Amino acid sequence: MSDVSDRYSVVADGFSRRVQGADEANWTRPSPCTDWAAADVVDHVVNVHRMILASLTGETPTQLEAGEDRRQAWSQATGQVRAALSDPEQATRTVSGGPFGEQPFESLVGRVLCADTLIHTWDLARATGQNEQLDPSAVQAAMGFLGPIDEAIRRPGGFGAKIDPAPGADAQTRLLNFAGRAT
Repeated sequence: MSDVSDRYSVVADGFSRRVQGADEANWTRPSPCTDWAAADVVDHVVNVHRMILASLTGETPTQLEAGEDRRQAWSQATGQVRAALSDPEQATRTVSGGPFGEQPFESLVGRVLCADTLIHTWDLARATGQNEQLDPSAVQAAMGFLGPIDEAIRRPGGFGAKIDPAPGADAQTRLLNFAGRAT
């Protein structure tokens, strides 16, 4: 397995634990993402996975539909990403990364999908009262990707304004504050 595949597994497993740990009553709880409930966070992560998978197949990405089982949709989406990463032909296939340009599928997963899923793992954990601790090496990799594209991610539908971290803040807090989350 590659470093990206390993990191994706760690990040996806963390998100899976939070998805499975949320009961139905938790889906309507507000999340740190403005105007999103916990269910919206999960739906977004599933939809981003589907979008990135569609870049691999050339198909039009589908959105999670009303009434669709979000736990099952998440399991299916992460399973498909894991399968693609384990296939050397698919992992190295050049895909469109939208505003991030053309790149190997594995790179798109390692940069965009890992960072997005990781930050939303914290959002889901916060909204549903679960463990908020993120994997330290995934936090470092996410900051390494997001830091240089700071201004490009500050837009509607993206990240809000940065928050200055407290002196001595740990790496996770610095990442979350960078992503506009108050911890």
